[in-house]
Amino acid sequence: MTPKQEFYKLTAKKVLLGFEKRQIEGYYCENYSDAVKKALSLMDKDSSISWGGSETLKEIGLLEALKDGENSIHNYTLLDRDLAKSPKEVEDIYHKALSCDYYLMSSNAITLDGKLVNIDGNGNRIAALIYGPKNVIVIAGMNKIAPDLDAALTRVRSFASPINSIRLNKGTPCSSKGNCHNCLSPDSICCQILVTRMSRNPNRIKVILVGEELGY
Repeated sequence: MTPKQEFYKLTAKKVLLGFEKRQIEGYYCENYSDAVKKALSLMDKDSSISWGGSETLKEIGLLEALKDGENSIHNYTLLDRDLAKSPKEVEDIYHKALSCDYYLMSSNAITLDGKLVNIDGNGNRIAALIYGPKNVIVIAGMNKIAPDLDAALTRVRSFASPINSIRLNKGTPCSSKGNCHNCLSPDSICCQILVTRMSRNPNRIKVILVGEELGY
């Protein structure tokens, strides 16, 4: 085990203790392959599954596992907005996702004491985190861990949001200048800020921490 891996493991123990106090079900996997297996093990057969926009989910191959193999084996119903043929179909899937059995996402940041911090544009992702889906499974690399809430918000606004704005070709100041301008641009992806400090329904939110750098 490398020093970084050991550090991630030690840090994850602290975060998992925070999750436990907040009624969030937490897991730690040393690599993304194990994280995919863990996520699949948490989802029952014949379930409906949807997900929010996430580079992490793409990087680890979870979506491909659902579509290519696990879907046929477990008879999942996948609510995939990428298959929509019109904006109306996309909107319909957004709404249907709020009543699915499992909603998959990452988190923009996570504090050392177990709070989830997310900033969103449309709000469909954080809406699902707050209420609707029976279960929410969050997968996040250890690079998302921040020492406290202020640091988590700074991380999201100064790092994750500018990169995502560039990725999505948004016409925001951060996408051209590289730093947050607290803008009110029509293209802003920072319209809602959510801090999840506790799961009201015990273990509805499940977080899989991964001992690698994933996403932004």
